[in-house]
Amino acid sequence: MISLKVNGAAKEYTGDPEMPLLWYLRDVLELTGSKFGCGIGLCGACTVHINGEAARSCLMPMQNLAGKEVITIEGLSAHGDHPVQIAWEQVKVPQCGYCQAGQIMQAAALLKSKPHPTDHDIDEAMQGNICRCGTYQRIRQAIKSAAGGAA
Repeated sequence: MISLKVNGAAKEYTGDPEMPLLWYLRDVLELTGSKFGCGIGLCGACTVHINGEAARSCLMPMQNLAGKEVITIEGLSAHGDHPVQIAWEQVKVPQCGYCQAGQIMQAAALLKSKPHPTDHDIDEAMQGNICRCGTYQRIRQAIKSAAGGAA
């Protein structure tokens, strides 16, 4: 049995230890904010926080999560009022929206580690999150806004 926390709630998992976290979140817990994109950790659509760090849930087997805390987009803020979520809405970042949960989770992790990131910091942290619609300039603007800087 694997004990972990998801969005602050204690969970116990007794299934296949090789099952990726993404499928546990989506299929077992019905937390569908994290998306399947590539399945090999290159697109970032499945990004969650594991013990406060951004991680690709499609690559993380359940057996590696014993005793860990997982935060999904659903758990980032109870009312959708995390500074990154507010900035995303104000700047109107999403176009199709598919990648946005992963983008927001990656941005929130960046701001936790670097509250006032430079453009270089933003580009470096966000480079593994792909947006098919090409909203990268709005993503950078929203991150700066969430950091309290000029948007």
